[in-house]
Amino acid sequence: MATEWYLAELVMEIQVEGNPRNVDHQNLTLVRADSAEEAYQKALSLGRNEETGYDNPAGKHVEIRFKGISELGQVYEELEDGAEIAFRSRVGISKEELDALVLPRNQLRAFLPAKRAEGPDYASGEIVAEVEKRFGITRPANGNADTTEG
Repeated sequence: MATEWYLAELVMEIQVEGNPRNVDHQNLTLVRADSAEEAYQKALSLGRNEETGYDNPAGKHVEIRFKGISELGQVYEELEDGAEIAFRSRVGISKEELDALVLPRNQLRAFLPAKRAEGPDYASGEIVAEVEKRFGITRPANGNADTTEG
């Protein structure tokens, strides 16, 4: 049996103490396994290993919990430049819908400036403090655009 690659989408929930809104991350993760069942078990383990808790810069406790797997598919091509990792298929979409799927270069995520995520501040207070110390920079007091608490 040949070892194969699988692409798993791991669903993570982030909750910040005192903030009623949660944040979800859907993390695409490569998994190497000899079977779909092994890939599934490895994906579960990877998700569970991502669970953590820490305090944000404001001292609020942050919990990251693995909720489950939303997608698990086999990668059929060798991993190399130009390999197709996954695809989506829709039938019967209009020309306008198809044209709307294609974005200009300046709207592609790789070319957009990094920005803080909206919502509760789930940055690690320990890491932020270390970055500020090492690089002599100060993070804005509110941490991001969302200052709504509770």
